[in-house]
Amino acid sequence: MSDYGGDDGENDFAHDAYEEDYEGDNFDADPQDLLSGDEADSAAINAQDYIVAGDPAAAAAAAAAAGGVRGKDPKKIPDDKRTTTPYMTKYERARLLGTRALQISMNAPVLVDTGGETDPLQIALKELQEKKIPLVVRRYLPDGFYEDWTCDELI
Repeated sequence: MSDYGGDDGENDFAHDAYEEDYEGDNFDADPQDLLSGDEADSAAINAQDYIVAGDPAAAAAAAAAAGGVRGKDPKKIPDDKRTTTPYMTKYERARLLGTRALQISMNAPVLVDTGGETDPLQIALKELQEKKIPLVVRRYLPDGFYEDWTCDELI
C-alpha cells in the first residue's frame, strides 16, 4: 500500500493543483534590470574592474553617498595619503585570482605568455607573479572612505 492510499500503483496525488503559472516571470532578464534602484547603483559602481575588500556596510554607505555618479568621489582617499598596508592579504589574493581566472575562462585576453598552459587559474597565477592583472583592489575603511590599490602596487 502506498502512502497516498491506493494499491493500484497510481498516485492519487493531484499534481495539477500545485502547478503555478510562470508566464509572467522573465528568466532571461539582465540581472541589472532585476535590481532595485539602490542595488543597481551599487552594482554599477562595482561593475568596473574593482575588487571590494573591507566592511560591506561601509561599502554600501559609500555607494549610496556616491549616488551612482562616476567622477570625483569625496570618499576616495588620494593615492599619496593612503594609510593601509601595501601588502596584499590572502583574501584579496584569493579574490583577485578567482576573478581573473573566471575572466580568462570566459575568453578575456591573456596578458602574459601562457607557455602552453590551459588552466585559467594557473594563467591567473602567472599574471599575478608578473603583476599584469588589470584589476584594482578597493579597500573600504570603517568610516566609509576607501582606498584603491592596483595589483602592481601591492606586494
